[in-house]
Amino acid sequence: MTVQHISTGSPFEEQIGYSRAVVADGWVFVSGTTGYDYASMTMPVSIQAQTENALATIAGALEKAGSGLDHVVRVNYIVPDAQEWPDCWPVVSKAFATAKPAATMISAQLQNAEMKIEIEVTARLPV
Repeated sequence: MTVQHISTGSPFEEQIGYSRAVVADGWVFVSGTTGYDYASMTMPVSIQAQTENALATIAGALEKAGSGLDHVVRVNYIVPDAQEWPDCWPVVSKAFATAKPAATMISAQLQNAEMKIEIEVTARLPV
């Protein structure tokens, strides 16, 4: 089995010891991704902007893997404040309008208090 590891250059990947995505056997597994702008290492305040950033990072990792948001089959959303989750709906429904993946929203504390959402996806490589 060939395995490809994909990095976005996030300092967390090196510090914690993980890959942004792993490609194996036609699958792409993308790690939980928060809303940092990794170019500036800044975190927007709003959950909507964090969602947009997280999805952009995920899309970039999927592209490096040879896939894309339209090939996502599973998505997990982790949100510390479940009452903020509906604010994300317009952003995620647009991102996954074609894929319409199986999805779960979990309410749980994240690594840093400034993090308002973490998104993890599983995608297929296009055939």
